[in-house]
Amino acid sequence: MVTQALGEMAIIYPVSGGFYTLASRMLDPSFAFAMGWNYVLQWAVVLPLEITVAGTTVQYWTDKVPLGVWITIFFLLIIFFATLGTLGYAEEEFWSSCLKLAVVIMFILIGIVCICGGGPASGEYGSYVGGRYWQNPGAFANGFKGVCAMFVTAAFSFAGTELVGLAATETPNPRKTLPSAVKNTFWRITIIYITSLTIIGLLIPYDDPDLFGGSGANVSPFVIVLDRANISGLNHLVNATICISVLSIGLSCVYAGSRTLTALAETGYAPKMFTYVDKAGRPLYSVIAILLFGPIAYVNLADVGDDVFNWLLALSGLSTLFTWLSICITHIRFRQAWKIQGHSVEELPFTAIAGVWGSWLGAGLIVIVLIAQFYIGLFPLGGVESGSARAEGFFLSYLAFPILIAFWVIGYAWKRTLPRKTTEIDLDTGRKSWLTVEEMRQYKAERRLAPWWKRIYRMLFTST
Repeated sequence: MVTQALGEMAIIYPVSGGFYTLASRMLDPSFAFAMGWNYVLQWAVVLPLEITVAGTTVQYWTDKVPLGVWITIFFLLIIFFATLGTLGYAEEEFWSSCLKLAVVIMFILIGIVCICGGGPASGEYGSYVGGRYWQNPGAFANGFKGVCAMFVTAAFSFAGTELVGLAATETPNPRKTLPSAVKNTFWRITIIYITSLTIIGLLIPYDDPDLFGGSGANVSPFVIVLDRANISGLNHLVNATICISVLSIGLSCVYAGSRTLTALAETGYAPKMFTYVDKAGRPLYSVIAILLFGPIAYVNLADVGDDVFNWLLALSGLSTLFTWLSICITHIRFRQAWKIQGHSVEELPFTAIAGVWGSWLGAGLIVIVLIAQFYIGLFPLGGVESGSARAEGFFLSYLAFPILIAFWVIGYAWKRTLPRKTTEIDLDTGRKSWLTVEEMRQYKAERRLAPWWKRIYRMLFTST
């Protein structure tokens, strides 16, 4: 629902800053200020984490090279691709996505064979597995509280799906390419996340000691499954894919954080120097600002590294959910203003699959997740006897909320802005589609003349 809503707005308004700029226009500049800086901070603190994780994945093969050396190598790689601008980011994302998709599909096929008992006789999956582990120890660790505790982890894993909105302004023809990106999000979630995790849940019990006793890539359930199946060689391929995926996320940190920082500067909510964009379209000062957080990865070499990273992650733990919530609310306000100012939904070059009701549903679900996380923060898994330990646990899980409120207060105190009325919302600046209802109907009628197989393909994967 989030990506559908964002796609609808980004295609007609491919503006710099994506959803931050749209939130400032459709909602309230002070709220957009809070959301924008929250988003920049989220990616800035995640960057050193991803650099560190990339280094630990390499230690799956050898620990003779110090972790600090790998951190330096991977940090330099991210700097190299970041300086290439959108082209470098797009090329890296394309090829890494191809590798991830190929490996995940391979894993799914192997997993199905192993579940049915067709694995090598020398491994653990030489006999039928089926739903054995869903019965014993069960499908849901720690019951309802366990499910609530994993919401933020799941959201963190999905972070970045909203980048389609940031890329719109640097896309030559967003009306043609963005619908495909938005619709393919559904297939990526279905194939890469849901299917692969279902297979992992069938092949490994949640209380498996290897999930908690390993380190680095050894704790990866993908690697564990292949090791248990006694399929040699593929575990190295999976580990290499994990390393590349982590580096890809690190590059996304620089891309997303720098573009949002530039948009903040363009609206007067960040130093003016960050508005600089060179001839190649790269916001160099913003890129440098995000990259400066990279050396924090070296903190992991010290004994206090784990504590530092826990608090850094606490700053960004809920940021993804707040970003998605703001996108849904922005879409709701956009639709209200679009209707009140005399426009028809038929004028939109792309419409969200569930319309404005999809955004209401998405916003409602996100609020429920935030409530669940608040509950877990107060009453953590296993219980905490010490009051100080409970307070620390709560802030580790909910620190992003007071940070967001603080940004909101600062934004209001600085600019003294209030939410705009729907009749005052600017629907013209940056608008790329000016087709009338009749012209849009004619365009869609021409598209309907295509063969049935092409219409189905467009419905599932590209523009309608």
